[in-house]
Amino acid sequence: MARRSFSRAELETFRDAEVPDLMPGPDDPPLRLLFVGINPGLWTAATQTHFAHPTNRFYPALLAGGVLTRAIDPAAGMDDADRAELRSRGIGITNLARRATARADELTTAELREGGERLRALVDARAPRVVAVAGLTAYRSAFRSPRAAAGLQPDGWGRDGGTQVWVVPNPSGLNAHHTVATLAQAYADAARAAGIPGVPGA
Repeated sequence: MARRSFSRAELETFRDAEVPDLMPGPDDPPLRLLFVGINPGLWTAATQTHFAHPTNRFYPALLAGGVLTRAIDPAAGMDDADRAELRSRGIGITNLARRATARADELTTAELREGGERLRALVDARAPRVVAVAGLTAYRSAFRSPRAAAGLQPDGWGRDGGTQVWVVPNPSGLNAHHTVATLAQAYADAARAAGIPGVPGA
């Protein structure tokens, strides 16, 4: 049975580990919406599941915003049905920086900028309708945009500039400025722009 708790010492053994991207496969709908975290936390690395820490509001906010059709509780790691829910709706998840840390502020600006270049290449290859970067401070650092504001960015990405770029709030439990309700609204706005089916207001 999958683990739902780890000691601090156990989590520390996952420092610098990587977590594979979650992407729609060849039998799934095309990638519509690509969520981008800052980097994996230690709990995420331990479970090999994005945004997996029990205090993270990512999946509750997606459900509240109508972006998902069923609840996902990833604290012990996603199962195949959980991954299928995201893939079948054209949703992918990646990170700016690949290595796991206890806190995002352990990353260097150089790591974020390198991750930004890698993300731009991924967008060129997969051509999602929308990229949603979860974290304004990290976005500003990664893309040398110190005055960037939350929400839809002015310039599109991709080979034809057709991918919209959104900056959405970080769902970490450490982000006290947002609730599940405000996160849900921001994620639903990006999902609606991406054409995710069933999102209210689409």
